Amino acid sequence: MLKKFKRSKPQEDQAPEFIVGLDIGTENVKALIGRVDGDEIDVIGVGRMHQDLADMQAGAIADIAGVVSNCAQALSKAEEMAKVSPRGAVIGIAGELVKGLTTNVRLSRKDPSKPLDVPEIEKIIGLVQDKALEKAKKQLSWELGGKDIEIRLVNSALVSVTIDGYSVSSPLGFQGRDMQIQLYTAFAPLIHIGALEKVANELDLELLAVAAEPFAVARSVIGNDPNANTSAILMDIGGGTTDIAVLNEGGVEGTKMFGIGGRAYTRSVERDLSTDFEQAEDLKLAVDSGKLPAAKKKQVIDSLHKTLDVWINGVELALSEFDRLDHLPNRILMCGGGASLDMIADELSSTDWYKSLPFTRKPVIHHISPSQVSGINDQTGTVQDHTFITALGLLRVGLDTLGQADPTKKSIKDKFNSILSI
Repeated sequence: MLKKFKRSKPQEDQAPEFIVGLDIGTENVKALIGRVDGDEIDVIGVGRMHQDLADMQAGAIADIAGVVSNCAQALSKAEEMAKVSPRGAVIGIAGELVKGLTTNVRLSRKDPSKPLDVPEIEKIIGLVQDKALEKAKKQLSWELGGKDIEIRLVNSALVSVTIDGYSVSSPLGFQGRDMQIQLYTAFAPLIHIGALEKVANELDLELLAVAAEPFAVARSVIGNDPNANTSAILMDIGGGTTDIAVLNEGGVEGTKMFGIGGRAYTRSVERDLSTDFEQAEDLKLAVDSGKLPAAKKKQVIDSLHKTLDVWINGVELALSEFDRLDHLPNRILMCGGGASLDMIADELSSTDWYKSLPFTRKPVIHHISPSQVSGINDQTGTVQDHTFITALGLLRVGLDTLGQADPTKKSIKDKFNSILSI
């Protein structure tokens, strides 16, 4: 039986000022409470709770009651620190069946002298999203052996717009005949979204948005700079999945996910050293500590490398699917608990795994620091490493959502962005 968690209701004048970013990971739930300050967010509450093995499966919720309990405890810790109990929340969604793709559509306008207005752009965006939905359904059906499942749009973001060969950041008000639109869209199975909605309901939270986690990480890096031209490969290595997003000149080119994360490395040690999962996890975490005897350390490293080889192949396959780019960005920015394993960064830095991919030079590997997240400031002193980046990105998506809901804050570009589903 699920137990509904009643939470204190904030005063009306406080309601829009606070956001919860809830990162429901395979290994841990992380809850951040952010206080909105103009175009920025101050993190004022942090909570973390470990998940049981049966709670999550490959990044998706497997036991709603268990996840609700863990989220409630993480939220309670964050609220105790923040001294507020916000209602509005953004929850991340991950898993192999979450599909993020960039769709390219060319069209010719009947009246090129008429300036583009919101109704016409709404119609165009609808056509692009319908095309993307059809493409995502076909891809999922192929992966599932012909099985048809219901999916829902969770995020959209403009990649580029070209009018008569001229690139524009927002098409509103422009004239022209020939348009080319690239739109990033992320879709998730309805069953996964429904589980997150159930979790939010049981926690007495108002769900502002569901965000594909690699999209949230991308938002954390891009921030609110309209002229951002960041190009990078973002890797969020969680407990159950690895999520990859490619940023190209400030736009989300696409996202890919595959089901190898930190738990796969632990399972390898568990199997090869004939131990239980908890002991295998301890051995994995201790391999970089210098505390293991040489013989035991070699056994653990040999076991971890078996999974690492498979993981590298997964990265190569995922990046090879970004075939519309002339070349891939030369920066790889990593986050997530799985990225804490030193051998992963070492493998990416020291081997020639990238040779078969369209890199112009050897990629440089870095972990994303919370201080690099644009427009989000930690006031607690506890958000100190790359494991919090996804949760920070969820706060950024929440800020985007609040800005679109407030007509007093809308610029021309904001009005265009509000057409997109966030």
